[in-house]
Amino acid sequence: MTEYLTRRHMTFGPADMADHLSRLRKAAPELYACVDPQRARTWAHELARSGHVEDDFADDTDGGRGTSYLRAQARNLSARAQGIGHLLSLVPAGTQRRPAVVVDVLGGDGLVRRVANARNLTGLSVLTCDASPYMVRAAWAADCPALVQRADRLLVRDGCVDAVLVAYGSHHIAPEDRAELAHEAYRVLRPGGVLLLHDFLVGSPMDTWFRDVVHPYSRTGHAFDHFTREEISGYLTKAGFEWAEVSDMADPYVATAATAREAELEVGRYLLDMYGLAEIERLHPADADHHTIERAKAIFRQERADGSLETARVEYDGSAGTWKCTVPRVAVLGVGRKAD
Repeated sequence: MTEYLTRRHMTFGPADMADHLSRLRKAAPELYACVDPQRARTWAHELARSGHVEDDFADDTDGGRGTSYLRAQARNLSARAQGIGHLLSLVPAGTQRRPAVVVDVLGGDGLVRRVANARNLTGLSVLTCDASPYMVRAAWAADCPALVQRADRLLVRDGCVDAVLVAYGSHHIAPEDRAELAHEAYRVLRPGGVLLLHDFLVGSPMDTWFRDVVHPYSRTGHAFDHFTREEISGYLTKAGFEWAEVSDMADPYVATAATAREAELEVGRYLLDMYGLAEIERLHPADADHHTIERAKAIFRQERADGSLETARVEYDGSAGTWKCTVPRVAVLGVGRKAD
């Protein structure tokens, strides 16, 4: 595959797109059949004319946080598996002849597909997509069929997929582009297909985490606007979805280890790498994991329906002989279903 330059501003053009499409045709013909090659080629030419792709997920040494992000997923594939599993459970079932096709719009290095494989979720065929050439290259390296595309400019045909998943980074989509994302999802879905739009609410603990920790301490900053329930509901309705619902879902960070303290530190290390918190490592070289998990424990405190407070917890799993640390998060999920 073409080797892209590992810098925050990365080149991407028609030859790179042709390489993606060629690999996709060989590796996953059922996914290739969903792609509109003309849309893909046109967009690749436009990117080439622009001169660069701004890529926050480029290599760490070149101003991005891609390397540390990949390290986090490799170290703990199950860190966000509970939330991912719930999202995939909402995908309409495929048939014996045809698996359900999922376009994972913010797919990064293929985490959703790899979690599905690890959980033996059969009947799904996931196309990993991302605007970051660095992440798409990493997805291919992990045997995840992938394509460079924008969230609001899908490169697949009309009415050909069962689910469009927009999760784990939806706030990166500029507010002025979010309505178009919902319209594009509606366009590419089959009758009965679903758009799963996942993020975190304005004012939530996750919003606080990004504002108070990720933005000041990461390599790339993180000044993005999160969602409101009304905003998500409005996008789904205006895009034409005949049935729409916005609800909360549990989406914790989880890590296991031989001791309780090691399990906590594993979550700390995951968060440190996941968000590229280089400044915390610089300020706390001896105990960056500890500092990060303590900040997380102070921020991720969720109020339950009965008014009690859910906080980080560590529990012993006797059957596995390990300790598990769970840091609670509550995401907001908009589900739009296209009429049959």
